Amino acid sequence: MFTPHTPENVTKRLGFLCAFGACTGVSLGPLLGAVADIQPSIIPTAFLGSCAIFGSLSLAALYAERRSMLFLGGFLISGLNMLVMMLFFNIFLGSYMVFQLDVYGGLILFCGFVLFDTQLIVERFNNGDDDYVRHSLDLFLDFINIFRRLLVILASKVCLLL
Repeated sequence: MFTPHTPENVTKRLGFLCAFGACTGVSLGPLLGAVADIQPSIIPTAFLGSCAIFGSLSLAALYAERRSMLFLGGFLISGLNMLVMMLFFNIFLGSYMVFQLDVYGGLILFCGFVLFDTQLIVERFNNGDDDYVRHSLDLFLDFINIFRRLLVILASKVCLLL
């Protein structure tokens, strides 16, 4: 994101995006391993659920009235800040309820980010910003956060049944 968007930097920026994606995949490894130990079928279920959520919300944002979701930006950033502060305090509290609030609240929050980011990308493109690497990063982060939270939710539900 800090490398200027110029034709000379496209390969470097795509390389950074691929490296970021690889690091994200590596950081998902322990969670995927833990979930696979519980029940391996959770992983494709969470992936397909994330695809369905992401795809349907992206389509909803694309077909909604132009700029109708951009008002969500302030609420979403405020909610994200509250989640981060809550998680910081939960380091000392160790509350299961705060953890659950983070998982479910974060899922709702990142669903809102899919709506917001999709419309923001369309609006930026209409205003001449064709930085597809940055736009890809925004949507990638939304998808990964939804996927992580769905993994945790499904794994916790299966653990309750066992």
